[in-house]
Amino acid sequence: MSNSITIVEYRPEHQPYFEKFNRAWIEAWFEMEPVDEWVLTNPDKAILETGGAILMALYDGEVAGTVGLRKVEEDTYEFTKMAVDENFRRKGIAEAISYASFIKAKELGAKQVILYSNTKNAGAIKLYEKIGFRHLEVEPGVYKRANVKMVIDIMPAVKAAKLYEQSLLV
Repeated sequence: MSNSITIVEYRPEHQPYFEKFNRAWIEAWFEMEPVDEWVLTNPDKAILETGGAILMALYDGEVAGTVGLRKVEEDTYEFTKMAVDENFRRKGIAEAISYASFIKAKELGAKQVILYSNTKNAGAIKLYEKIGFRHLEVEPGVYKRANVKMVIDIMPAVKAAKLYEQSLLV
C-alpha cells in the first residue's frame, strides 16, 4: 500500500492542487482568512521565498496531498497547510508526508517544527500526537481558528521518520 506513495518537492504546476486541497478543508470547517488566500494563491512568495519548503504526495503518480514548512524563526518552521485530497484519504498519505517534512525541515536547519490546528480537526490532532508532536499554549492572534499549538523537536522527529521509512521496507 505505502509503496504507492511518493513524496516530491513542490513545483509551480502543483499550485492548483496545493490551493484546492487546502481550500476544501478550510472552507468546509472554517472561514478563509486573508492570510489563507495569500498563502494558497502565492505559495512561492508566502513559503518558498522566505526560506521554507512545500512537499507534495503522489499516490500511484497522482497528486494526492501536500504540506508546507514556513520559516518562522532561524531554527523554527511551521508545519502548515497539510491536506490530503478526499479521494486519497485513509491510505497513509498524511503520515508519510508528515515524516518526510521532518527530514526536509532538518535539511533546512530546523531545530523544531510547530503547528497550529483546531480541536474540530480531531483526526489530524490524533495523528500529530501519534507522530510525536506535543501540545503548547496557543498565543493569541496567529490564526482566528487556531485553538491548538503543537511542537516537535527535530532530532527525535527525524529518528521517528527514519524508523517509519524502515518499516515500509519490511
